[in-house]
Amino acid sequence: MALWGGRFSKEAGEAMFALSRSVHFDWRLASYDLRSSLAHLNSLEASAIIDKALASKIRSAIKELQSEVASGKFAPIASDEDVHSALERGLTEKLGAEGGAIRAGRSRNDQVATDFRLYLIDHMIEIALETLKLSSAITDLAGGYVNDVAPGFTHLQHAQPVSFGHELAKHAHSLSRDISRISNWLERSNLSPLGAGALAGSSLPLDPETSARELGFSGAIANSIDAVSDRDFVAEALFIISLIGIHLSRIGEEWSLYASSEFAWVELDDAYATGSSIMPQKKNPDAAELARGKAGRFIGSLTGLLTVLKGLPFAYNRDLQEDKELTFDAVENLLLLLPAITGMVATSKFDREKMRAAAPLGFSLATEIADFLVLKGVAFPIAHDAAGKAVRRCEELAIELDQLSDSDLKSIHPLLSGEVRSRLNLDSALAARASASGTAPESVKKQIANLRVKISADASEFAGERKRFSGMMDQ
Repeated sequence: MALWGGRFSKEAGEAMFALSRSVHFDWRLASYDLRSSLAHLNSLEASAIIDKALASKIRSAIKELQSEVASGKFAPIASDEDVHSALERGLTEKLGAEGGAIRAGRSRNDQVATDFRLYLIDHMIEIALETLKLSSAITDLAGGYVNDVAPGFTHLQHAQPVSFGHELAKHAHSLSRDISRISNWLERSNLSPLGAGALAGSSLPLDPETSARELGFSGAIANSIDAVSDRDFVAEALFIISLIGIHLSRIGEEWSLYASSEFAWVELDDAYATGSSIMPQKKNPDAAELARGKAGRFIGSLTGLLTVLKGLPFAYNRDLQEDKELTFDAVENLLLLLPAITGMVATSKFDREKMRAAAPLGFSLATEIADFLVLKGVAFPIAHDAAGKAVRRCEELAIELDQLSDSDLKSIHPLLSGEVRSRLNLDSALAARASASGTAPESVKKQIANLRVKISADASEFAGERKRFSGMMDQ
């Protein structure tokens, strides 16, 4: 039986039905729909809208459907419009027309909003846990390269030498902010639309707050119109996914450079690289490149949803059907990508000697000359100018900074002496940058220790959320 149609004299045309049909993608919501149906049934029974005998029959039928959906025994058919009508068909096949009693006080508008929130909460927890695995892999890798020197870059040019562990760990800090955003999103989005009806609530004596708690929400949304029309929680989730995608893309870009013949810093594990169908020598960083590519896909999903939402009036509009395919696509592709990037990172092996040899190139120690003069009381603009002249003199002589003669140094600035050479080496340059956020190995070790504490705390938080949410879904 269709969920609507009494005032219509014709069935939907074939083209209209094809346009309207969504069960081929919103079937992903089936388990969440059945769980919210149980909560709604409990409310109907508690308020005596459905008697206990019928409620018991419907409850048993829903639980049977849960098992059949999970096993694949029950699935949509061609005449099903959406996940809701498919599952109602399942109920009526088991109970006859009385199975439809559960529709009292509920609309597809609050039903789908509830199901979609449950889906996204479930999957954003999973995304957080997978992101934490990547963050842990990066932190472990960084910890192994704290004492190794590499060039630091700005504008893709050699800038200053850094601890390579410091360079790697920056990605874990980015991902830590993503985890924080998911945590904040959960707190803000953990409210139930169930009970809002089509837009105005229900005249039946339902208890939305109790239903919300049964489903694991912290409460019910305060305004019924907002409850059915709000998709901020989807837009925010897609923004978080897009930003994680951007962070993965940056990792992908760097690993692609590291793996190039020009850098040749990293050896990718065979399990996380691919070959060429025509060039047998090739070992391509495809996981890294796919991370770059999928970032555009995530951003496209966010942009698509924001464009759908920007002009919607009043309460529910059918435009909101467009929120699901792009969200499912973004969620599923991110969960496909994260384990591959985690594996690529965890199995990467870097060439310590090659990175160290590259670290002083491009006169990356020039700032040491300026800092030396500053410590002698020279104003930084003058010290900076002197360091630049030292670089120019080295270029003229085709030598390195530590090869400048005492006379050359004196000619550049009277306070510039051979004493500066003690600063013109990689290890002293790193050790000098011992601020809390600096690249000195001792500082980096503390930073990594703090990262590990944060990752452990976040993993514990989200494992708890996973356990709590799974428990609610299994009731």
